[in-house]
Amino acid sequence: MSRVPYASAVGSLMYAMVCTMPDLAYVISTISWFMSNSKKQHWEVVKWVLQYLRGTARLDLIIQRLKTGNFRVLQGYVDANYAGDLNQRRSTTDYVFTVAECVISWKA
Repeated sequence: MSRVPYASAVGSLMYAMVCTMPDLAYVISTISWFMSNSKKQHWEVVKWVLQYLRGTARLDLIIQRLKTGNFRVLQGYVDANYAGDLNQRRSTTDYVFTVAECVISWKA
């Protein structure tokens, strides 16, 4: 594993996540836990994520006006769990806000 560019690949995936791919947030946060002590199975996950990116590279996000309903409707969704992180026994909270069914803010 010393010759595998694990940290560089995870850093590149973080850049892609922050700039264009918020759906990668959970998997990137999970694989980044193993930056200092990565194993072969962690590298396999990084390669899987890279294959996912290759397969979704031609997909686009299209935002259009709704035919019905009000464009100014703000909706928020939240989810939480108690000690759901089995490694560190932490609780987590996630939220997403949408306008016209388009995500405008999220946190996981």
